[in-house]
Amino acid sequence: MGKNTVNIALVGNPNSGKTSLFNTLTGMNQKVGNFPGVTVDKKTGSCKIADNLDSTIIDLPGTYSLYPRREDEWVAYRVLMDQDAQIKPEMLILVADASNLKRNLLFCSQIIDLKIPVVIALTMMDIARKKGISIDVPALERELGVPVIAVNPRKNKGIPQLKKAVEQTVQHLYKTPLRDFIENRQLAENAIGTVQEIFPEASDYKAIHYLINHESFDLKRDIQERIEQAEKDNQFNPTKTQAEEIMQRYTRIRGIMHQSVSQPDPIQKNLFTEKLDSVLLHRRWGYVILLAVLFLLFQSVFWIASYPMDWIETGFAWLTETTAAVLPEGWFSDLIVNGLIAGLGGIVIFVPQIMILFGLITLLEDTGYMARISFMTDRLMRQVGMNGKSVMPMISAFACAVPAIMSTRNIENKKERLLTILVTPLMSCSARLPIYVIMIALIIPDTKVLGIFSLQGLVMMALYLMGLVMSLIVAWVFKWFIKIKEKSFFILELPVYRSPRWNTIFLTMFQKAKIFVVDAGKVIMVISLILWVLSSYGPSGKMEVVQAKYEQLEQQPGVDVEGLEKQKSGELLANSYAGILGKSIEPAIEPLGYDWKIGIALITSFAAREVFVGTMATLYSVGDEDENSPLLRDKMRQATFEDGSKVYTFATGMSLLVFYVLAMQCMSTLAVVKRETKSWKWPMVQLTYMTILAYVLSLITYQALS
Repeated sequence: MGKNTVNIALVGNPNSGKTSLFNTLTGMNQKVGNFPGVTVDKKTGSCKIADNLDSTIIDLPGTYSLYPRREDEWVAYRVLMDQDAQIKPEMLILVADASNLKRNLLFCSQIIDLKIPVVIALTMMDIARKKGISIDVPALERELGVPVIAVNPRKNKGIPQLKKAVEQTVQHLYKTPLRDFIENRQLAENAIGTVQEIFPEASDYKAIHYLINHESFDLKRDIQERIEQAEKDNQFNPTKTQAEEIMQRYTRIRGIMHQSVSQPDPIQKNLFTEKLDSVLLHRRWGYVILLAVLFLLFQSVFWIASYPMDWIETGFAWLTETTAAVLPEGWFSDLIVNGLIAGLGGIVIFVPQIMILFGLITLLEDTGYMARISFMTDRLMRQVGMNGKSVMPMISAFACAVPAIMSTRNIENKKERLLTILVTPLMSCSARLPIYVIMIALIIPDTKVLGIFSLQGLVMMALYLMGLVMSLIVAWVFKWFIKIKEKSFFILELPVYRSPRWNTIFLTMFQKAKIFVVDAGKVIMVISLILWVLSSYGPSGKMEVVQAKYEQLEQQPGVDVEGLEKQKSGELLANSYAGILGKSIEPAIEPLGYDWKIGIALITSFAAREVFVGTMATLYSVGDEDENSPLLRDKMRQATFEDGSKVYTFATGMSLLVFYVLAMQCMSTLAVVKRETKSWKWPMVQLTYMTILAYVLSLITYQALS
C-alpha cells in the first residue's frame, strides 16, 4: 500500500510560535521562495505524519483575523478563501498562543466557521503557567468542537500527539462542527443563500466573506455582478456585518474562557507591568531612560568587545609575521600574507562587536522593552510622516537594512511604508560597524569622559544618533512630495515584561556572527583577492619603468636600501591597476580629504559596506613593506600624501565617518527596495539623495575641521 500525502497550511496570529512549530515539524526539509506576484516569503516543508502518511506543510503569514489589511495578511486570506490557484490546503494546523488565548480565539472561531478541517496547536503553555493561567484542554476541545493539542515546539513536547490528531483528521475521525460558532445566518441570511447558489460548497461564514471582499477575488464578471446584485437586493452593509460578527464572537469567547480557563486576578497580574511602565513610559523620564539604554548599549559594544578584539588582533599579527617568515619570498607567499590573511583579519576582528550588538538588541526585544520604544516614539514619528510601527524596522536596521525593509510589510499605510523604506538605510547597520571601529580608533583618543565613559563609545553613539536624526529630517522632507492620502492607525499590544531567554540570545549572537563571517566574509575575501591582483600588477610598461628606476637608484653608493624599498613599493602600487583606478576618481574625492586608496575602498564597498576594511587591509599590506607594523590601524596612521602630509587627519577621519553614516553603499539594499516597491524609481531616488547628502555633509565636515 503506497503512502498518502496531505497538504497542510500552518496558520495563526503573529508571534504565536508558528515559525517554531514549522521548524520542528519540517526540520531541514524546507525551502523558502515567494508567493506568486507578491514579495511575501513562502515557506514550505515536508513532514512524516505516520507510517503511511506524509505531509507538505506551508507556513502562511501570521494574521490576527480574517479581515486582512496588510499584503501578507491578504496572502493568507486568499489561500483560506480558496482563491489561490497554486495552494489548496486539505486541512489546517492553527497555532494559538495559550498566554493570549482570548485574542487568539477570535481567529480560531473564524477558521472553524469556514468548515475547513483543523487541528489547534496550543503553544506558550509555559508562559501561560507563569502568568498564573490554567487551561482545561479537554474542556476547550469540547467547547470548540475541534481537536486541541498542547505543544512546546522548542522542547519537542506534544508533537507526536499533534501528528496523531492530524492523522485522525485526515481519516475523518475528527469532523468539522455542524453548528456554526456564531449564528452567521442572522447577519445576512438572504444574501448568504444567493452566494451559496453560486458556490454550493461555501459555508455560511465563507459566503459572508464573498459578499464583503468579492471585488478582491479573481471571479468571472457575471459572478461578480450576481454577488453585487445580492448585496443591493438585501441592503448588505459590510461594515455593520463585520462589527456585529466580532461582537457575537467575543460574547461566545467569554463563555468559553469562563468554562475552560482559570486566570488570576487581573489587578494582581498587571500590577508589576503597570508599575514598571509608569517609570519606563513616563512622559519625560521615559525618554531619558531610553537614551540611557542606547548610551549603555554603545558603550558596551566598545568596552566588552575591546578584550577579544585585542586577542584576535594579536593573533593575526603573529600569524602574518610567522607565515611571512616561513614561506619563501615570491608571488604566492605575497598572495597568502597580503591577500588571504589580510582579508581574513579584516573580517574576524569585528565579530565580537557584531555579536555583542545583536545580543543586546535581542535582549531588549526578549524582555518586552523594544515594543515600548515603538509606543514612546509614535508621536515623534507621526510628525515626520510615519508612525510607531516604523520604529521596529528602523531599529532592526541597526542590524541589517535588508530584513528591516522587508519587515515594513507590517505597515498598512502605503505612504508611511514607503517613507520608512526610503529612510531605513540611514540607520547604521552592522556592516558599517567595522568602518566606525577602525576610523574611531585612528582619530579619537582612547580616553575617559568624567573618568568612566569611553570617548570612543560616545563618538560611536553620536554616529548612530546622526543616522537616526537624518532619517527623521529626510522623512519630513519626503512626506511633502509623496502624494498618497490614506488614514493611518497605530494599534500595539504591549507584551508583559519577562526575563530574557538566554539560550535564544546566545543562539542569535552565534547565528549573526556566522552570517557575517560566511556571507559577508565570502564577498570580502573575493574582493580582497581581486584587489591583491589589481594592486600587485599593472600595465607592463609602467611597472617596468618603476622597476628599472629603482634598480639604478639601488646601485648608487651609500643609498638607503630600506628607504628605497618602501618608496618602490608605494610607487608600484600607485602604478598598478588599482592605483590607476583610484587616481582616476581622486579629483572628485580630494575636496573631502580622501586619497586614491580611500577612493578604491569607496568603489569596492558598494558591493557591501564592510568590504571597506578588507580593501584597506589589502592595499596597505601590498603597499607597505614595514614588517614591524603588521596591524592595519598602524599602517593607516602612518599613511601620507605625496607631499608628506598625513592622510588620516581628524578632519579626514570625521569626513569619512559622516560619508559612511549617510551613503548608500550596499547593492543588496537597493535590490530589496526594488523588490518591495516593484519599481526601480524608488531605489534610484534613494541612491541619488543619499549620495548627494553624504558628499555634501562630508565636504562641509572636512572643510570646517581642516
